[in-house]
Amino acid sequence: MNLSNRTLIILAYLAAFLGVCGHASSEFFVKLSGISGVEVSVWRFGLGGLALLILCMINPSSRNLINPLRESPYPIVILSVFGMAFGQFLFHWALDFASVVQVATMVTVMPIGVVFVARIIEGTKITPPKIVSGVGAFLGCMFLLTDGYFEQLSGTSNSLIGICLSIGCALVGAVYLVMVKPYVQLYGPIRMTTYTFTLGFIALYPSIGIIWGIWVNPLDLFERSSVEYFSIITLGVWNTCIAFILWLWGLSKIPDVARGNYLFFLKPIIALFLAYFILEDVISINQLIAILAITGFVTLEIFYTPISKLVKFNGN
Repeated sequence: MNLSNRTLIILAYLAAFLGVCGHASSEFFVKLSGISGVEVSVWRFGLGGLALLILCMINPSSRNLINPLRESPYPIVILSVFGMAFGQFLFHWALDFASVVQVATMVTVMPIGVVFVARIIEGTKITPPKIVSGVGAFLGCMFLLTDGYFEQLSGTSNSLIGICLSIGCALVGAVYLVMVKPYVQLYGPIRMTTYTFTLGFIALYPSIGIIWGIWVNPLDLFERSSVEYFSIITLGVWNTCIAFILWLWGLSKIPDVARGNYLFFLKPIIALFLAYFILEDVISINQLIAILAITGFVTLEIFYTPISKLVKFNGN
């Protein structure tokens, strides 16, 4: 089935948005899992990698996992281990030191990082609207996550470690998202996501075991409480397998990866609504204002080109 370019781009933005929804719920399930961030990384990459391998075997177009490794072994391994695995490990570890609010706020700098990385690697032009919308959306995220009380971002020396780790996660993620795009276009999102989490697990399992002395036993999963069991499984299948496939496929089809990545600014909004519906949290007036501001800035960036063309057309 051949899709028009406009339809494909719309579907790409929708897929990327659903991927962000997966990202937005990950902090909830990490906390509910009841285990440390470094151990969560092993569980998430192990279960996610297993689910993705099964998906590859079911899907004929992604069944051949050998040829891409023969054609591009170094980029695939480096992006999988030092890009996604290391970045997600920093994210999970940060939650051991800092609050969800602090980590979620700092991670939202990633779209701004993508703008500059895309400029360096792809030569993508950094336009004034992109800078204004990026900074505006980031400030909106800070306001949203703190409910206007920015002192929540301050804390002890431990929380400073978590904040630094989360910023490191954002920067590593920015480089990964730009550099992985051509390989997603070449080999498909299912195979690239499978490489990412399978190779990431192979690197993380012995590293966590040797450095932290945590050797994850898969049989321990069945001895955990129902909430912990469900949270770990959800992290592996939904937050890892499904969400990342949608996210990478969407970004690979959006012409400007930096512009598409601005959808990541919607992550705290989605997380807030999840907290409202699942945890019955109350949404304040300050948070509603922040939601409108973030949505406005993201919408401006995504639709800036057609809006500017329409304004020029009406001006003529």
